Amino acid sequence: MPNMSLKKNEMPSQLPDVRNKNFSEVALGYSEEQAIDEAKRCLNCKNKPCVGACPVRVDIPAFIAKVASGDFEAAYDIISASSSLPAVCGRVCPQENQCEGKCVRGIKGEPVAIGRLERFVADWHNAHSTENQVIPASNGHKVAVVGSGPAGLACAGDLAKKGYSVTVFEALHTPGGVLVYGIPEFRLPKSIVAKEIQSLCELGVTIATNTVIGKTFSVDELLTEHGFEAVFIGSGAGLPKFMDIPGINLKGVYSANEFLTRVNLMKAYLPDSDTPVQKAKRVVVVGGGNVAMDAARCAKRLGADEVTVVYRRSLDELPARKEEVEHAMEEGIVFKLLANPIAVLGDDNGFAEGIKCIEMQLGEPDASGRRRPVEKKDSEFEIKCESVIMAIGTSPNPLIKSTTNGLDTHAWGGIVADEKTGKTSKEGVFAGGDAVTGAATVILAMGAGKNAAQAIDEYIQNKSK
Repeated sequence: MPNMSLKKNEMPSQLPDVRNKNFSEVALGYSEEQAIDEAKRCLNCKNKPCVGACPVRVDIPAFIAKVASGDFEAAYDIISASSSLPAVCGRVCPQENQCEGKCVRGIKGEPVAIGRLERFVADWHNAHSTENQVIPASNGHKVAVVGSGPAGLACAGDLAKKGYSVTVFEALHTPGGVLVYGIPEFRLPKSIVAKEIQSLCELGVTIATNTVIGKTFSVDELLTEHGFEAVFIGSGAGLPKFMDIPGINLKGVYSANEFLTRVNLMKAYLPDSDTPVQKAKRVVVVGGGNVAMDAARCAKRLGADEVTVVYRRSLDELPARKEEVEHAMEEGIVFKLLANPIAVLGDDNGFAEGIKCIEMQLGEPDASGRRRPVEKKDSEFEIKCESVIMAIGTSPNPLIKSTTNGLDTHAWGGIVADEKTGKTSKEGVFAGGDAVTGAATVILAMGAGKNAAQAIDEYIQNKSK
């Protein structure tokens, strides 16, 4: 019998006053009974609008039908045919703006919980499957992938399935890119990321860590001296931006990238960690995206009594996922909206002791379509704090573009690449993800990686004729 409930099955979660003191995963996942019940809400629409809204084109109704029948391994096979990182996507994809946003059930109620079902299926597979992956027969061709974030991993996985010998070059000592340094443990456990990467390695993908492309090797050297027939650049956008305001260089002012890397990748929250991080009692986070939410929630878990998010627009314009904002509010994070910093205040020893802001009001829409924030005259105020975390965006590191001949880039630093294929101005070089678009979502980066893998396959096969 179909389940015609207008509401999703609730996701079991830690209580807010418990989870804001630990780094364990907030959402606990569906039981088998909950997953089957939720799957039965799917109408198996003929036109499959949810599939069209998925950047990696998972056959969503097909996998959900398998969940409804209790065949969870078959559901996993359907998902993994399109997605190299199902356990990751089920946790961090903004489904509300993509597949679930197009779900027919959402017209007169809540959409089917597609993301929660994807997570359930991936977790069930990881817990129960004992079969080893079959390494595809080699096609004799080599491809290099720069960066082991979601774009690079998706590209590498799809190429490996086609028989390519793929080597992924990662600058850090641990593969995973933003999945390990940027997204906190309580949203995406690192054991999940490691398991997904292990699956790719079992397909034959080689990952070389501690290798900085542009220093250890250049892109040109990969093509001319190391035998790679194509290179995919998925190096992300890890260069932080800071506001040009007084006091920005005071001690206690972090970029969100540095703060989150220390906490997530270097495990600074553990008592025996060798990586220091300031555990301030009063913290201000500047910004309104998912990175700002992650930084604020990490600061709270590190022991801060007061964590305030300062954002220059209103709650309606807040770019972070609704679920992450709700979780932050439940955990005691304070939101000071329609406000913008104009200075970081410091003491005589060069330490931050507060932030000076000015109130804003929304004016006419800007180029993005959102109403432009405008300062209110004589509305300055101060917030006392010992730490300020800037989460106002990132840009691609200029290292690769400055060491690669013939690679066109935008003025803001992104690599110029075809939207559908990832093809760049340099022969044999493709790019995708945040290195091309600037900071975006995990699933959009994966979609770019998949598209590039297809284009690379066509490029190499055509050259071989």
